[in-house]
Amino acid sequence: MVTAMAGSLQNVAPGVYAWLDDAFGPGHPNAGMVVADDGLTVIDPLCTPRQATPFAAAVADLIATPVRRVVLTGSHIEFVGGAGAFPMAAVYGSGQTSAHLDQPGDPTVWTALHPGHGEDFAELVTRPVSHTVQEPAHLCPASIAIPRGGFQLENLAVQIPGADVEFLGALGWFGCVPLAFEADFGLWIDTLTAALDWGSVFVPGHGPIGDADDVRSLIAYLE
Repeated sequence: MVTAMAGSLQNVAPGVYAWLDDAFGPGHPNAGMVVADDGLTVIDPLCTPRQATPFAAAVADLIATPVRRVVLTGSHIEFVGGAGAFPMAAVYGSGQTSAHLDQPGDPTVWTALHPGHGEDFAELVTRPVSHTVQEPAHLCPASIAIPRGGFQLENLAVQIPGADVEFLGALGWFGCVPLAFEADFGLWIDTLTAALDWGSVFVPGHGPIGDADDVRSLIAYLE
């Protein structure tokens, strides 16, 4: 059985969009998209190419601009598996994500974690990181990739300072239980506490768009 692919592209701020899965929880990640003069930045390309296809189609329908960059906020398959839907884009990730994606993936493990995508995992090949982010870096004038940690030792978040928006990606789980088998919970709590100063709108990797109260609720859960 293959999990149905359902989601919608929502405008978060001028030039800033979130693809929100209709379901919350593991196997149902969100994605983001930021418009810049030189092209588009995609944040987390979802779990599989099949899952990423309607997202890519919605982006193409919205604006006839190429996707120049894909940012991976973590190395778990939910955040990297759909990168093949954007084959011409550069891929940005942490050093840990780069190291993980340089190794062969294990469809058996992916299927055990996300059985609804098992058929898609059988022949899935992840894309390697082309640009390692080890310090805050402007992806384009509108967006900054920020090295953070907690869900894994090394994650990325993406700030849109002009819009007061923060894409938490792998660090954000609102309204659902994190799949946190690699987590450093103390580091994660510290990261989210600092995130309260990053913006007022938070797009999580899972769940609905939230605000500071949602970040605090996640901190309380992790404590």
